[in-house]
Amino acid sequence: MTLSAELLRSLHSLLRQLAELEGRLERGPRQVAAAQATVDRAAAEVEKWRQKVREAKLLADRKQLDLKSSESRIADWQGKLNACSSNKEYQTLLEQIAAGEMAGSVLQDEILETLERIDGLESETKAVQESLAAAQVDMQKTSERIAAAEAGLRAEIARVAGELTAAEQHIPGALKADYERVVRQLGAGGMADVEEGACGGCGQQLSLNQTSDIILQKAVFCQGCGALLYPPE
Repeated sequence: MTLSAELLRSLHSLLRQLAELEGRLERGPRQVAAAQATVDRAAAEVEKWRQKVREAKLLADRKQLDLKSSESRIADWQGKLNACSSNKEYQTLLEQIAAGEMAGSVLQDEILETLERIDGLESETKAVQESLAAAQVDMQKTSERIAAAEAGLRAEIARVAGELTAAEQHIPGALKADYERVVRQLGAGGMADVEEGACGGCGQQLSLNQTSDIILQKAVFCQGCGALLYPPE
């Protein structure tokens, strides 16, 4: 049984073309999924910063209420000063007013700090929102690009697969089962050329008998990787 080296080279070329095209087709959805994952991470980041802003604003609101309550108590104590019946009661009210004013001053400082923190948080939120918007644009472009390329890739795959099927009709019947086995298991790696006396797929050195058989256009399979071998041009 003899094998045309030209046929084997053609088969391997078509197998590699088909593998490359199918790989591009399979990578498309993964690229879209990766872009979507980026959008999801950016959206989660936006929500995280928005939650920080909400928490900071709630804290500021609570402190504002505490300050108003403190000011109300101070105003009440001040109103009672003129009605004091003893110096001790008068001094007690003065001490309460002073403590309230001190606490109010601390609250005012804390409110100011919280408001400044809110400004910083809102600035960070705006930045991550911009990142989210950019990720969404990239996601849209990726989806459109993949969708536009898919039809062309499928047509090209069908064309190459048709050429491969036609070429496979010329494989001798005695070799057909072995060829189909290695291609089914290894894909395009099921065939390899010979490079300087070794398998071009795995580098396994060929014996003199194998080299001779290849020259005589006999079927030779690499003992290392199992690929069907053919001579270089």
